[in-house]
Amino acid sequence: MGKMSIGIDLGGTKVLTAIIEKETGEVKHFVKKKTKKDKGVEKIVNKIIKSIKEVLEESNISIEEIEEIGIGAAGQIDRENGIILSAPNLDCENLHIKEILENEYQKNVYVGNDVEIATIGEMLFGAGKNNNDFVCIFVGTGIGSGIVQDGKLRYGATGTSGEIGHIVVDPGGRACGCGACGCLEAYASRLAIEKRIIGALKKGRKSDIVNYLVEDKPIKTSMIRKALEQKDELILQIINEASDYLSSGLATIINFYNPKMIILGGGLMDAIDYFYNRTIQLAKVKSLPIPAQNTEFKKAQLGDFSGVVGAALLYEYRKSSSSL
Repeated sequence: MGKMSIGIDLGGTKVLTAIIEKETGEVKHFVKKKTKKDKGVEKIVNKIIKSIKEVLEESNISIEEIEEIGIGAAGQIDRENGIILSAPNLDCENLHIKEILENEYQKNVYVGNDVEIATIGEMLFGAGKNNNDFVCIFVGTGIGSGIVQDGKLRYGATGTSGEIGHIVVDPGGRACGCGACGCLEAYASRLAIEKRIIGALKKGRKSDIVNYLVEDKPIKTSMIRKALEQKDELILQIINEASDYLSSGLATIINFYNPKMIILGGGLMDAIDYFYNRTIQLAKVKSLPIPAQNTEFKKAQLGDFSGVVGAALLYEYRKSSSSL
């Protein structure tokens, strides 16, 4: 067995923790836990520590065999000091996660944004491998992107570049978790789609998706896919609306940044070809003709593991690129 690191992908609804073989990007073992009801600093820290303990115990790998720990979180990050400055979807601010985990495990800990680590995963072992110029966009609880230019991630002046989810697509529109109104992720994220479905059902709209729902459980991507396969009118309407907004966001990226390639990830993109293909087609129609014709689109290849692979390789990436 080669050198190993622990990668942690901390999102708005789950924490995915995995042991990764660094040379190959292979996931040796993983543990997935829900975070939807576990908000706040103390609960999040406990969830992370518990998941690390479980992944080590279940894999029969000791902490001594682990070289370092990498973590990506959905929010604003102080990369140098390893602090989660603000994570609205986790109700979490100023979490000194690097210091906490280093004291707990006596291992070096490296911290990044969740989309940053997913982009690194796709760059090293996924759809971005051997490509030096692309934008990686993930549609999940929110919508975020990583920008790769000349083989390196671009962070921006304050380290917050790539926040495509907060492009304003409807001034004065729906409230967003960031505190603003009319942001793209308030219309096209996985969470926004779920809210639209629940709201429509409460208003009495009919849909086959009710046949798949489980009480007090979230709407799964597989349920949405099944309803679309049944040509369900309500679900088709909501997915088309999300696709309309998302394609406008992609067209903005194409026109403004002119990337060579756009990689699209997240459960909806991965599982629902209709959503993926329609969004790309509309984005090309809405973009300027020349960049539209020359922008290649790919699905993320690592699925749920883009983030944990990138997190586990965060130190290696930063060392090789001489970035933070």
